[in-house]
Amino acid sequence: MANPLAKNIIGIYERHAGAFAQQRSTNLYEQPWLDSFLKLVPVNGRILDIGCGNGVPIADYFIRQGYQVTGVDSSKPMLDRCRQRFPQHHWLQADMRELALSEQFDGIIVWDSFFFLTPEDQCQMFTIFRQHASSHAALMFTSGPDSGEAIGSFQGEALYHASLAPEEYRQLLHQHGFSVVRMVAEDPDCQGHTVWLAQSIG
Repeated sequence: MANPLAKNIIGIYERHAGAFAQQRSTNLYEQPWLDSFLKLVPVNGRILDIGCGNGVPIADYFIRQGYQVTGVDSSKPMLDRCRQRFPQHHWLQADMRELALSEQFDGIIVWDSFFFLTPEDQCQMFTIFRQHASSHAALMFTSGPDSGEAIGSFQGEALYHASLAPEEYRQLLHQHGFSVVRMVAEDPDCQGHTVWLAQSIG
């Protein structure tokens, strides 16, 4: 049975959007990975940022490089900040597990949001990635280093995380038509993030 704490994620980021904006690092420690991702995205390509938060620093970085961004998040207060900062881009309130935009993108990124889903929901997300990926689209997401669940804390509230095993992610990517370009577990150059970069085969 799914951990009941997994149901609390959306509410936490609606209640504490201001605190998240204050605490979210903007020093772009992610930039080497973002640049590797962009090398797989055509110039002026369209990027889908799932779990975009307040748009800073990741969507902001893509926008400054000339890319069109569609951001998706479940938190209205987060998206309000995106709309204020970047009114020329698209910001949609939606649960990623129910995403169905009827369009495809040159790049899909799910940074520090995918691992809030239960293992079962993570498995289902690969169908959604496939549906929204154009031919040879880049896909990048962060996960845990191995299979399991963990409970952290944000603003005094229990914060659920989960991960599949690396071999499960590899199998899911393969099954849904993605090839792994690069994966680093607990990357010391990216504040210990486990990062997957893949590309649609066709």
